[in-house]
Amino acid sequence: MPAVSQPTLGSRSGRVLDVDGLRFKDLNGNGRLDPYEDWRLPVAERVADLVGRMSTEEKVGLMLITSHHMGASRIIDDPEQGILNTHEKWSETNFWAAESSSTYRFDPPVLDYAGSHRAITELGLRYLIIRDNPTSFDLATWVNALQELAEGTPLGIPVVMVSNPRNHVSDTKLFGIAEASDQMSNWPGELGLAATGDAELVEEFGRLAATQWRAAGITKGYQYMADIVTEPRWSRAAGTFGEDPDLAARLIAAVTRGFQGAELGSDSVSMTTKHFPGGGPRDKGHDPHFEHGRFQPYPTEGSLYRYHLPVFRAAIEAGTTSIMPYYAKTTNAMSAPQLHDGRTFEEVGFAYDKYLITDVLRGELGFTGYVNSDTGISTGMPWGVESLTRPERFAKAIDAGVNTFAGDGNPQPLLDAVAQGLVSTDQLDHNVTYLLDEMFRLGLFENPYVDPDRAQALAEDREIQALADSAHRRSLVLLRNDRGVLPLTPDGGAPARLYVELFTGTDRDAEQARVRAEVAASIGSGVTVVDSLVEATHALALVRPAMSLLSDKPDTELSIALDAATGVDADRVLEIEATVPTVLAVSFANPWLLDTLAPGAAAVVGAFGVLTDALSDLLTGAVSPSGRLPYSIPASREKVLGKASDIPGADEPTGYAYTDATGAEYVFGYGRTSF
Repeated sequence: MPAVSQPTLGSRSGRVLDVDGLRFKDLNGNGRLDPYEDWRLPVAERVADLVGRMSTEEKVGLMLITSHHMGASRIIDDPEQGILNTHEKWSETNFWAAESSSTYRFDPPVLDYAGSHRAITELGLRYLIIRDNPTSFDLATWVNALQELAEGTPLGIPVVMVSNPRNHVSDTKLFGIAEASDQMSNWPGELGLAATGDAELVEEFGRLAATQWRAAGITKGYQYMADIVTEPRWSRAAGTFGEDPDLAARLIAAVTRGFQGAELGSDSVSMTTKHFPGGGPRDKGHDPHFEHGRFQPYPTEGSLYRYHLPVFRAAIEAGTTSIMPYYAKTTNAMSAPQLHDGRTFEEVGFAYDKYLITDVLRGELGFTGYVNSDTGISTGMPWGVESLTRPERFAKAIDAGVNTFAGDGNPQPLLDAVAQGLVSTDQLDHNVTYLLDEMFRLGLFENPYVDPDRAQALAEDREIQALADSAHRRSLVLLRNDRGVLPLTPDGGAPARLYVELFTGTDRDAEQARVRAEVAASIGSGVTVVDSLVEATHALALVRPAMSLLSDKPDTELSIALDAATGVDADRVLEIEATVPTVLAVSFANPWLLDTLAPGAAAVVGAFGVLTDALSDLLTGAVSPSGRLPYSIPASREKVLGKASDIPGADEPTGYAYTDATGAEYVFGYGRTSF
């Protein structure tokens, strides 16, 4: 055997072997060194040995991924009872699965130490999606307790903690902690990173965020979205890198390299790129979490290959570990030809479509990793296979090429599929091989434990946040300043008096006070924030429209107008604009329509998940504008209704994008680079 370097071992069980002057974990406690415990061996050899030792129940448990809830309060470490919540909180996020025709029911999420014990020791679950946003210290402490439970099981297989994005400013907190950046470094939203256009910055962001994640015990990310924004009303646009396939491809590759490194290792966070083959072409903007949004049309011939697949190819070439298909299904009647050799779509959810997963994803795009289903495909969103039983749904998805299932904490339906001969042992072995390979390469079998103090220190690292702050300033897009109101300057030697009003769909009063205080604290000595419009020489209208996946209702026309439905009192904005020169700053979670509010503004700024102090620096000229639109802004409601759902706004006919009084067209890539 070649010379090797002793890795750091982390063990709470004390089961450690000394062999040939080296140390190994005795994971199964049998007193001898087995191949899967021998870190000197190739990963493939270790995996094969472990697969041969696993029972059917253990393999099935490994293939399921369930939500995990710690609770809202700080946890405590009780020397007798282990890690406990100081109180419990029901925060189930599987809202779309409230009703199911299945005879099986969702298991409730893990809420406490006892629930974690059952999930790991009895059900054999090893992949847990973190749905809370605790401090990194608390999360690391909790993860260590879960890893100790796993280490004490017969084979000692460690836990993989999974998370949605945690490092971005967002107006909504969806899917638990997803996009809710409170406890780690705070970067612009994904669209904000796209507005910088800087792939090197995005790769550095991924590398730094990965250090914070691994320090806290998170080893797998459900991120990032390779979807292209082609239907502007889709509520998940904010999680993408915009509408341009070339830019999105560069950034998805960069962020994948940043989080994973050149190859998976003990410093990596394993990535799951989503939502294959691209969730952008939504039917009237509706989302396939719901039955009324299950259809995905491709009205433009060849759009799938031209616009949507290239971003996934870039993620694959960058080494993404896994790919997540979306819930949607495509209907041939709503689509122009897309597939090769005159083929048509099977008209089932993408996780059940064998041609798309096996032929296109693996065959044409060359993907060699594993396929991770989206949450609850066998329960709440089984589009196109509603008539199948849950065991039959598992079997069809596995046959199509799915290797692991998110949102399922109940092993019984998959065990039933095996018992009924619908899923073979060879298929189970094939699937768990992918997952164990990931675990071994991440170094979890040698040391899954983390240092809570180090985790907290990295979460609060000011040097990392300083780079994030710079990214915030670079992400802002100056759209208009033809009246010369920016930068704000002293009025006749006296500070400019700025009135700030927030327009948002949630918690407006509380947010209003907080935002005004933030602007006042960061605006600089040349500007004074005042409490009323009558005192002001200038105004800042901060518009943060509300669009949530949860507001997507049947028979409701989704809108991106800035009006009461999105939390914006348009008449009040117009009143402010008519009173004093006003900077209209819009938080573009979606490509909001500006035709009503922008003409009366003295300046217009686009923000894509940004900290208040970055906006203040732009207003005062402490930084120069540099960001560019990551997608096109439609000219009107009529243009939105007439838009093809599967192509970017920049490729729509002339006249689709909004044009301001200066003649500037708000198309992808537009943005002023000087005042």
